Amino acid sequence: MAYPCNNLALHKAARYIGATYDKALAPVGLRGTQLSILQKLSEHGETTISALADMIAMDRTTMASNLRPLAREGLVTVEQSARDRRVRIVTITSDGRSRLKAALPHRQSVQYRFEAGFGAEEAARLRASLEAVLHTGFHPWGE
Repeated sequence: MAYPCNNLALHKAARYIGATYDKALAPVGLRGTQLSILQKLSEHGETTISALADMIAMDRTTMASNLRPLAREGLVTVEQSARDRRVRIVTITSDGRSRLKAALPHRQSVQYRFEAGFGAEEAARLRASLEAVLHTGFHPWGE
């Protein structure tokens, strides 16, 4: 007898939707996760890698790996903190802001298509439900 698995359901949906966003963002040279990182940096200004990882619900090591290609392309800077050498500060660059601006219409196109097929109200409820998962006290990396 098959049992329902939250992990499988979430990962299947994430891969399905993520691939659609990645394909839509390809013309501007970004992936969905990279767009999310640039958006958070644009909203919050400079921040630490750990704080940025928390904003996106990602572990610090994975965030650092995701920042490397963005830094290589000059879309973000990652610099050592003047106050604590162990801390790295991430900042979006002007090129990063330009790339983010160029990517937003592509992202919006996918948003509209998804909501047209799934329903705008259903999509809003889905986002709210997924956000609520982050406040359950369940911490995947053991905190």
